Amino acid sequence: MKRYFTGYLRVMLFAALGLRGAPLEELWEERVATVVTVEFFVEGELERQATQTFGTVIDDQGTVIFPSDVISTKAAVTQLTDFRIYRAGAEAADYFLATFLGHDEFTGWAFVRVDDGAAARMLVPITRFESAPPPRIAQELWGIGLRKKEDGFAPYFMSGRVSLIQRLPQLTALLSRSVTGTSLPAFDLEGRFVGLGVSGFGQAYLQFSSRDRGGLPVVMIDPDECAALILANEVLPYLDRIPQNSSGRPMVWLGTSGLQPLDPEVATYLGLDNSAALVISDVLANSPAEAAGLQARDVIVALEGNPLPGLKPARAVVDYFQREVDRRRPGDVMTLGVIRGGERLTIQAELKDAPPLPRELPRRYFERLGFTLRDFAYVDGAARRVGVADHEGVIVNFTKPGGPAALAGLQVDDWIRRIGAIEIRGLDDAMNALDFIEEGSGSQSCLIVVDRAGQSVQLTLKTN
Repeated sequence: MKRYFTGYLRVMLFAALGLRGAPLEELWEERVATVVTVEFFVEGELERQATQTFGTVIDDQGTVIFPSDVISTKAAVTQLTDFRIYRAGAEAADYFLATFLGHDEFTGWAFVRVDDGAAARMLVPITRFESAPPPRIAQELWGIGLRKKEDGFAPYFMSGRVSLIQRLPQLTALLSRSVTGTSLPAFDLEGRFVGLGVSGFGQAYLQFSSRDRGGLPVVMIDPDECAALILANEVLPYLDRIPQNSSGRPMVWLGTSGLQPLDPEVATYLGLDNSAALVISDVLANSPAEAAGLQARDVIVALEGNPLPGLKPARAVVDYFQREVDRRRPGDVMTLGVIRGGERLTIQAELKDAPPLPRELPRRYFERLGFTLRDFAYVDGAARRVGVADHEGVIVNFTKPGGPAALAGLQVDDWIRRIGAIEIRGLDDAMNALDFIEEGSGSQSCLIVVDRAGQSVQLTLKTN
């Protein structure tokens, strides 16, 4: 009786959804093998931290994409270990080992690939299914959600109707409710691939309390489910952007900072009523933008001879421009149309490989002192607005709670300029200055001079 009743409910569900062609149950069984859970570990100074996220299989080699923003920007690539791929419904001990391939700035995806060819054959790439044209308003779509490890990675069904389609700058469908998991695929009722779930779109609420009787605006974002999709024509052409190495190099760089949409009143004054434009807040030193002659307060109005698209909200134009930079390679030349002081200029900028990022630079954990130092990065100098000639010293990347460094008052992102009598130019200087304490015994101390928010601070580091 129970089996009969369950089957009856399934029939009623499919009928209510108005399905055509293959039953949804068959479509589900074929497509559930395209989704996986990716687990990896960060070998931290004190402990091994696990991260779980969702991913989609993209080829017959068992390559999987997942959102790169789940990887901490403070973690070096060498700290990322033990990548595991779990199929939907798998047991905790039933996983495939995988290799991290790197991340791609343009798509925002990180890539991993299963190590065993037999394992790859048990996964189904999303490219095996036909892609759908952009959906229509009110069209019904469905997708697959995944539970986390403690729930056995159980897959579950979701569906919703398209409420809005907008270019943000990627063509994006917004739905009436969650329709798939983060970075997991959604399909139409014929089983065609429509797009990938994208997070970051939340519901706005007012939170009332005895202190805030008027209500405090809050935005609630579900980290596991998505009511927004990046559509298939924004996904499929870029599945081949598999990084050449785990660091994601080459990483293209222009060097404009703080791009902002042009104020509507200023746009009217410049005769740009119906055109989008971006204002450059700053041009970074030694960058391709500086070499090309771009200046702060220049107004970018065209790219490769074409006006910038008039996207809404205006902030999407900034994302559009950055994606246009990221889709190129070092050595490519970008032609920009610029307004400067009322004069229209054409500027050509040859893009370069970006300077090393903090996660790529050498670092050292001083176990006895309880902190990690790394070399000074270009982005550290840009954030502090210091000239390239002053890009010296080391940065505090980690402090152990309750350790000597933390008790001395050292904080993450402190810029160390001097240790004792030694001026610190890089990590080697810091190690030379601290090794006598790190490798010694008994109570020892030294004076550390740090730059914190532009202020010089002196701290005394002591060991017990």
